Amino acid sequence: MERRSFLKHTGLAGILAAGSAPAFAQAPTIKWRCASSFPKSLDTIFGAADTAAKALAEATGGRFQIQVFASGEIVPGLQVADAVQNGTVECGHTAPYYYIGKDPTFAFGTAIPFGLNQRQFDAWWYFGQGRELYNEFLKDYNIHSVLCGNTGAQMGGWYRKEIKSVADLKGLKMRIGGFAGQVLTKLGLVPQQLAGGDIYPALEKGTLDACEWVGPYDDEKLGFNKVAKYYYYPGWWEGGPALHMFVNQAKWNELSAEYKAAFDNACAEGNTWMMAKYDAQNPAALRRLVAGGTQLRPFPKAVMDACYKAAMERYQEENAKNPKWKKIYDNYSAFQREQILWFRVCENTYDNYMATLPSRAPAPKAGPKK
Repeated sequence: MERRSFLKHTGLAGILAAGSAPAFAQAPTIKWRCASSFPKSLDTIFGAADTAAKALAEATGGRFQIQVFASGEIVPGLQVADAVQNGTVECGHTAPYYYIGKDPTFAFGTAIPFGLNQRQFDAWWYFGQGRELYNEFLKDYNIHSVLCGNTGAQMGGWYRKEIKSVADLKGLKMRIGGFAGQVLTKLGLVPQQLAGGDIYPALEKGTLDACEWVGPYDDEKLGFNKVAKYYYYPGWWEGGPALHMFVNQAKWNELSAEYKAAFDNACAEGNTWMMAKYDAQNPAALRRLVAGGTQLRPFPKAVMDACYKAAMERYQEENAKNPKWKKIYDNYSAFQREQILWFRVCENTYDNYMATLPSRAPAPKAGPKK
């Protein structure tokens, strides 16, 4: 991808610096509806779409407006792709891996187990042909996708009992989204896919034995710590799960080049905003959870190894029967190998060293009173 193309997709700075809002003064007014897969109470994951909508309105002088509706206000959270595809709404903010029942290839838009982290995913999307390959796949569903959010590496979920071995996964009823459920089925787990607002009641009633959502900030809001004691990490199935703005393909094609650029840049702002906000909020939330009695546990290495083996087996099964999956998987996995090499040399070395230092630097001394 050329530098000019990348810059077009990385923020509103260029548009605003050029004073482009007046350039839209004679453009037609557009009003779209966006169906979110998330409730407003989860302000960060819902907020990425809201942030993008506000940025788009500002950049276009109010000529292009999007009203964001929470999960259930127009359609249930897990039906957003259908609503976009059939034109019920012009666009929707969602996690593409919710729709692997249509085709497992949808998972690449969000995350696959032991996949790319957030920075690596953005690199693949913009520079590794990810955007082009994924949108080629989505044409069959009358959808165009624009990247709009990421949670960063997620936690491994909440459990009523400790997970000491692979045997402890057998028969476990767990809410888990995306492709991970298919992987864990190989180890005897019984996956359930529920929208965020439906998880707590199921866990409280015992319909679920475990659940995963995002991380400390959202999980605390949802109250999972009140009904499950053990909090595991890492969420190996979501190393850098991305959110997208799905746009009805016909509606996307109707937009002028200027409106498309403004839309892309607004979503890029939502993408940056969401990751930054989670990084800012999660540390304090994790401290509160632990102070309240939550028991943090790392997954045992034997469990991680078994899950990795099961994931690789599942990928080979899909490669053998699904050419759409294989086309993206071959590109994605090759890109990941190069990313791991780079991160192993520098990024991980730095992060691992910093992790050995005290968790909190000394507070600065107060200066003399004036």
